[in-house]
Amino acid sequence: MIRDIFRNNHKKKYVAIPADKAKNDVPEGIMMKCPECRKNVFTKDLMKNLKVCPSCDHHMKMTAFERMEIFLDENSFVSMDNHLQTVNPLNFPSYTEKVKSDVKKTGLNEAVLTGVGALEEQKVVVAIMDSHFRMGSMGSVVGEKITRAIEKATELRVPFIIFTASGGARMQEGVLSLMQMAKTSVALKRHSDQGQLYISILTHPTTGGVSASFASVGDINLAEPKALIGFAGRRVIEQTVREKLPEDFQTAEFLLDHGQLDAVVHRKDMREKVSLLVKMHVHKEVTTW
Repeated sequence: MIRDIFRNNHKKKYVAIPADKAKNDVPEGIMMKCPECRKNVFTKDLMKNLKVCPSCDHHMKMTAFERMEIFLDENSFVSMDNHLQTVNPLNFPSYTEKVKSDVKKTGLNEAVLTGVGALEEQKVVVAIMDSHFRMGSMGSVVGEKITRAIEKATELRVPFIIFTASGGARMQEGVLSLMQMAKTSVALKRHSDQGQLYISILTHPTTGGVSASFASVGDINLAEPKALIGFAGRRVIEQTVREKLPEDFQTAEFLLDHGQLDAVVHRKDMREKVSLLVKMHVHKEVTTW
């Protein structure tokens, strides 16, 4: 039944993100080159098309703020836990300076934006990872912010939705980073025990400890087209199993064909499809006669 929902093609118009609101990584200038087909695209047209190449349909990376703008109802988002700050527990060389640089570059306090918002007038809690911040790697603050967001969704008895984009656990924090895998998974189990919905949306790339924990345990797992999703790298796996892997190995489409995803959804359709799922699962008060 789930897959039947996504086979229906519904056309929906989206309003372009105003240039003064969108925080993005598009270079200054009127043109940019698609990293997939190498064709030049007008920056204005690209933003109107939700950063999807009009020539080859390549889904380019989005910032957390851009994705929040196109996914949630206008002016409905209230961010959480922006005060949390990353420390350097292992005294890793230059780590603090690199984090501060990414804070300034992205406008985020860490590699994930969390908060409460509305999706087609349905209250939800969202977490949006940003690969522009330390490649979306999962450190202690990332794990803490996601855990708190899950707990807020459980408290409000509303769905929790996450957009993942990560290179995995953050090596500069060692075992403290790995602990976030269990921490977030336990919070999700408690959320599930309360009968609440969890939707995981995997974007390019979602790898390492993130893919091995909270990214892959959604009640419904979705992904954007051709997103790279996996744990270890292709070369490591091929050397381990001593076999040549398929060319499309670790793509969203490959995972869908092998039962690890419920659907691959185009960015233009994501808001509509997810809002439909939320409405299907929303809890309503039942009157006892």
